[in-house]
Amino acid sequence: MQSQLDKTVAGLSGLYDEDFFEWTRRNAELLRAGRLEQADIEHIAEEIEDMGIRDLRALDSRLEVLLVHLLKCRFQPEKRSASWENTIAVQRTGVARLLARYPSFRRRIKPDLPLNYGFALRRAVRETGLPKNHFPAECPFTVEQILDPEFLP
Repeated sequence: MQSQLDKTVAGLSGLYDEDFFEWTRRNAELLRAGRLEQADIEHIAEEIEDMGIRDLRALDSRLEVLLVHLLKCRFQPEKRSASWENTIAVQRTGVARLLARYPSFRRRIKPDLPLNYGFALRRAVRETGLPKNHFPAECPFTVEQILDPEFLP
């Protein structure tokens, strides 16, 4: 009689694309049983890499929103609002949580800042209606200022 685990192995073919949740459940079962040779190792490795990329995208997204609101506060001070300041605080908290969970992300902030600033700049232009040349070509904030919970321009 075929065991449940053997049925699990037999059913993995194509399951990755057909029913991802079931694929994850069955592969977890195989890994816990120490049956690595029967697990879908290639897709498992791909999913692990994707998890890291997803969380790095979350960091970039939070930094972009944070930079947009810092720019708006600096270059449209007359429109500054509690909502903008709250968005800054929320995004900083989210960034801090990601950095606490993934300390290696801290090393990515400075090298990735020009790219994140570029996206934030385009968004700030759209949201404020100000011309692009109204804003600095390079990020006017240091990494320390961006992450500082007390800093507001």
